Amino acid sequence: MTTPHHPIAVIGGGLGGLTLARVLHVNGIEAAVLDLDDSPAARTQGGMLDIHDDSGQPALRAAGLHERFLTLVNPGGEATRVLDRDGTVLVDTPDDGNGGRPEVDRGQLRDLLLDSLPEGTVRWGAKVTGARPLDGGRHEVTLADATSFTTDLLIGADGAWSKVRPLLSDARPEYTGISFVEADLPDARLRHPVSAEVVGDGMLMALGAGKGFLGHRETDDSLHIYVAISVPEDEFDGVDFTDTEAAKAYTLGHFDDWDKSLRALIGDADGPLVPRHIHALPIGHRWDRVPGVTLLGDAAHLMSPFAGVGANLAMFDGAELGQALAAHPGDTEAALAAYEAKLFPRSEEAAADSAANGVLMFRDDAPQGLVDFFSSHHG
Repeated sequence: MTTPHHPIAVIGGGLGGLTLARVLHVNGIEAAVLDLDDSPAARTQGGMLDIHDDSGQPALRAAGLHERFLTLVNPGGEATRVLDRDGTVLVDTPDDGNGGRPEVDRGQLRDLLLDSLPEGTVRWGAKVTGARPLDGGRHEVTLADATSFTTDLLIGADGAWSKVRPLLSDARPEYTGISFVEADLPDARLRHPVSAEVVGDGMLMALGAGKGFLGHRETDDSLHIYVAISVPEDEFDGVDFTDTEAAKAYTLGHFDDWDKSLRALIGDADGPLVPRHIHALPIGHRWDRVPGVTLLGDAAHLMSPFAGVGANLAMFDGAELGQALAAHPGDTEAALAAYEAKLFPRSEEAAADSAANGVLMFRDDAPQGLVDFFSSHHG
């Protein structure tokens, strides 16, 4: 039986991979996107994203989707509040419509990209288990169902634990020292009015030394909460997160002396709590040019979320790579070299900013560092 062949194979159907496929499509270049999920609805896509006017929005313009994106924006979503452990509001910045980073539901944004692609572009249920180089810059990719295919250009858009990255780099993500516990409070104004008031219309950051509550209001009036705690990587191993009450008790144990209005963000949450370790690749991660393969998004530059640029960078990477390939027809290596020459310094700067912001947010006098930041930038 003949092994299937895709001239361009994008591994991963997240925002970066889909943006790349869309930009290629509008430039008359087709690509196959392979995603491990069984369908677009296999799992939720996360909460709100602020789409930056210097990265995510230019990517959407390159994809021809910016006008449609604007119809998805959550009015008021750029409002920001900073509180201390006592619940005192130290910063309360309203959304005046001029912030340049409108909020949108991540799932709606992904659907916008998916719906813009020709039917059959995304191959669902295609879990990549490995890849190996062939001659002439081609690669063979193996799947979990024991099938394989070959490709002239292999692009890893497959996230933190990329199966494509080992073709280029020995680097692996390392634990940052911060872990999240995620929770949801649906129908906030009706069922959780105190929590709705605490979070406000947009983003909440209630911080202390090595810990805090980060949250945002979603378009369905639910509150999505991230509890950040500085713990050893193996500490969650002793917590049964399938027992929601036990998980709540464990999480709240880190906030015994915090205001009850903040503790309620976890205590009143509906549904299970979800633990997540925060990992990052080394700042300045890069690789030597390898024919026929490259990376984008978290596969290339996984970083902590404290600069809020991960999704934006993934989309911008996808747009930049798509435009580079369109600008160098017949010369893939020139396109990849041009793309990576911009990718590496851009990624390094963003990763350094994210790491610095993590220190700023959770330092011993938190949230003073963040208050000073807002004072210097917004007055």
